Amino acid sequence: MAILIITATALEMDAALGVGAGRPKAQPQGAVVSRTAHGREVLACVSGIGVINAGLSLGAALTRDDVDGVVCLGLAGSFDLSTHPLCSVRLVDREVWPEYGLLATGWCSADATALGFVLGHVPRADSEAVPDAAVWDRVVWDASITLARLGLCLGPWTTTKSLTVSGVTADAERADLLRARHQAGLENMEGFALAYGCAMANVPFVELRAVSNAVGARPPESWDLPGALVSLGQAAQRLLQTGPGA
Repeated sequence: MAILIITATALEMDAALGVGAGRPKAQPQGAVVSRTAHGREVLACVSGIGVINAGLSLGAALTRDDVDGVVCLGLAGSFDLSTHPLCSVRLVDREVWPEYGLLATGWCSADATALGFVLGHVPRADSEAVPDAAVWDRVVWDASITLARLGLCLGPWTTTKSLTVSGVTADAERADLLRARHQAGLENMEGFALAYGCAMANVPFVELRAVSNAVGARPPESWDLPGALVSLGQAAQRLLQTGPGA
């Protein structure tokens, strides 16, 4: 089974998979290369930062006929450090894109249904008798089923909802508004595009993120990038090296 590991940056890829055998000296953005990670052969892709780069890189990667599943590994901000502390690792099972829809002055996020145009429809099942599901601004999936399908460690992992943004939340007031509106645990910049793309292609998707900062805080306050990268590597090793029977 071929698993595609996708990260936004080379820094996250090296932290997740290590810098040993199989690491290319220079991996172009969006290129898919074979790597050995924690005793397992995987495909690796550095997408670049943001929803556009993530969508483009994933779309190109899924034109291959050897991708059985996609695993996003990366960093994220936490809306509540008491629940999702620095350097903790969370398994995402819901992604929301709060920037799609009708956006008015003073709103912290857009209203997707008010715009009146769905992003698309994803298959509910392998049956024409089951209607496709409309996607407005969110994708939800069963992370435990996906882990089992891909032969990855079943955990236990702590799951949460994540918001995908194009502009990083840089102040506490906006962070509080987004948290109150969406009840999300994390903020990232690529997850929705990857989750949506995989859902459209009917490809299993896993998203695992380490907390590097508090949403709304700028470095160095409430940030621990080095620690989060270490946590990401440890979690990736556990995810890939340990089978579902652990």
